Amino acid sequence: MPRSLLVLLLLVAAVAGSWLARSAMVRWRDLRAAQTYELAAEARPALVRAGAAALCLMCVSALGVAVLLGERGGVRQAVAAVEEGRSAGSADGAAASAPVSAAPVSASPSPSPSPVAFAAVGRAAGGELMQGAVPGPDGRARTVRVWLPAEYGRNATDRFPVIVLHSGTPGRTADADLPDVFDGVASAVQQGKARPFVVVAPEAPGGTGHPCDLVAAAPQAVADDAALRSAVGAAFRTLPAGPAGWSVLGVDGGALCAAAAGLARPDLYGAAAAVSGRYDAKALTGAATEAPGAVGARLLLAAAKRDTDGVASGRAVQAALRDAKSRAEVRTSEVVQDYTPERERLRLVRVAVQYLAEQLAK
Repeated sequence: MPRSLLVLLLLVAAVAGSWLARSAMVRWRDLRAAQTYELAAEARPALVRAGAAALCLMCVSALGVAVLLGERGGVRQAVAAVEEGRSAGSADGAAASAPVSAAPVSASPSPSPSPVAFAAVGRAAGGELMQGAVPGPDGRARTVRVWLPAEYGRNATDRFPVIVLHSGTPGRTADADLPDVFDGVASAVQQGKARPFVVVAPEAPGGTGHPCDLVAAAPQAVADDAALRSAVGAAFRTLPAGPAGWSVLGVDGGALCAAAAGLARPDLYGAAAAVSGRYDAKALTGAATEAPGAVGARLLLAAAKRDTDGVASGRAVQAALRDAKSRAEVRTSEVVQDYTPERERLRLVRVAVQYLAEQLAK
């Protein structure tokens, strides 16, 4: 029975019992008074009321016991619920403090790097010049410029080979020092001596005044790393990175970088060309000797006819590699001659691009 109903019955019984008990007492006093004055009086009404009051008292007692037992039962239930909650909490705590290996954990895949956005920054030699920021090996963003030839926009499905254009000035791209280098690349295409190339010009590493000396001593420091190749391949229609479609070029200060990169990494570059450079023959020989793979590097060292120091430096590299029995195939070009150094550089770049196109075609 609900506790509220028991309480209600208890109150009714208590009130009724009190009334009956009081009425019985009044009847009892009247009976005593009548006996005192020897009057006739009946004792039955007082006895009936007294019995009813006693019955109500018994009901009150019974209902009180029932209510009390109901409260104790509720307390026991509450205590049991609390104990049950404590047990569940202990179990949860034990599960939480258990070693991670106790439960299988699904490893979420690492997010793939976001693609690099390249924006147009101008036009050069009939093509479009793009620029983006690509993370370097040290995690810092470095500027990368990409020159798209005029043929890139005309052929929406063709994929193009790549020339990585190295710079010898720390913190700068090669086109910043040689703005006419793209004219030499476009000239080779216009004269039918080479197919169109996409030219990638990464910013030279800082921390040293001569980045190409660093590359010659440690060829693994080439600026064309995996992050750059992935960014360029994702943003432009280029041939897959590798010796079948990628080459390297350096002019003036960047020539040593290109020679070192080409000799040290024939697995990345199918050919290399260095123009008007000054070289460390010993360092380049060491780079070629430690090159991975069984395929030898292919390198062109080009210099103008009047550049006697450049010609001598290129011949010294060629002789040193030959004496070391290197697998590298090194050619020299020493016949270019024109009225000004600028025109000679244009012609030398055209010769270099022609060489790269021929070697990649092989």
